[in-house]
Amino acid sequence: MIRSCIFALVIASSPLTAQWLHFPTPGIPRTSDGKPNLTAPAPRTANGKPDFSGLWEKMSDRFYNNIAADLKPGEVAPWAEALYQQRKKDFGKDSPEAQCRPLGPAYSTTPYRESRIIQTPSIIAILNNDLTHREIFMDGRELEKDPNPTWMGYSVAHWDGDTLVVESTGFNESTWLDDDGHPHTEGLRMTERYRRPDFGHIELRITLDDPKGYPKPWTVAVEMNLLTDTEMLEFVCDNEKDLAHIPNNAKGSDLNLPPETLASYAGLYDVQDHGRTVVAEFTLEGNILFWNYDGTGKQRLVPLSETIFSLAGISIEFTRAGSGPATGFVMRLVEGDTVGLRRK
Repeated sequence: MIRSCIFALVIASSPLTAQWLHFPTPGIPRTSDGKPNLTAPAPRTANGKPDFSGLWEKMSDRFYNNIAADLKPGEVAPWAEALYQQRKKDFGKDSPEAQCRPLGPAYSTTPYRESRIIQTPSIIAILNNDLTHREIFMDGRELEKDPNPTWMGYSVAHWDGDTLVVESTGFNESTWLDDDGHPHTEGLRMTERYRRPDFGHIELRITLDDPKGYPKPWTVAVEMNLLTDTEMLEFVCDNEKDLAHIPNNAKGSDLNLPPETLASYAGLYDVQDHGRTVVAEFTLEGNILFWNYDGTGKQRLVPLSETIFSLAGISIEFTRAGSGPATGFVMRLVEGDTVGLRRK
């Protein structure tokens, strides 16, 4: 449970976008009531290509929690799976997130970092709110054959019609593919395909190719939304003093619960999320409990006790009435508790 608290503290320390609240973003198409029209046509540059410039956020943490969420057994090399499981048992004590280090390839999936894209004809810069940045070269150069590994890697890009294709390599092995701990080798090659279907959205598809750790490449999809009428505040991680309190070799992920206990949690739950009702669906596959929040995709839950589960460090506790099905759950964060109630 210790990592649950620390993870929540990191998220809680992320800045709220509250700067220049009374200064509307210039150049934004608006509806008749003055609100940003995010379904308006995407802007284009002087050469007719889509312009990705703007302040963006990613909408789901599914692949940031587990980049291999859609992979089947055997599609992760044994050494990589073993290291991944060990990192989970250690509550991610050595993760870039916990160590206040750059996230490397995981910036492409994390919803916990805002990013500003600045696009020019020859170079694209991505500025993250934790003061890291990427340079994506558009001047025709090729990736180095044997690059000196770095935290953020090296990136070049080209156009495929209206899709921006970014190829990256040269990530050092200190970076992780996700918050849960999937590793990679220095041979990792990442290809991102950015498509802007309208003014307020980017469709991003990320293909990861690392033959020494994963037998075949795979692709994940990430949705990005434009942030308007606000500005990005810097987020500086200063959490390393908590690392001494994270235990090593925790036993939580080795806990096996009876199938009937897990089955009692399966079902649909209604959650009030920022004024709207969303559905949290829990499903049981074999002896593994998954949740799917608001249709963002299944994520595996790790049992910490008979009623408490971890989702990438966030605590989910079920409430039960005797031996019957669970009546609800509580997701615990530093910001406060979120309650889900089973549908009748």
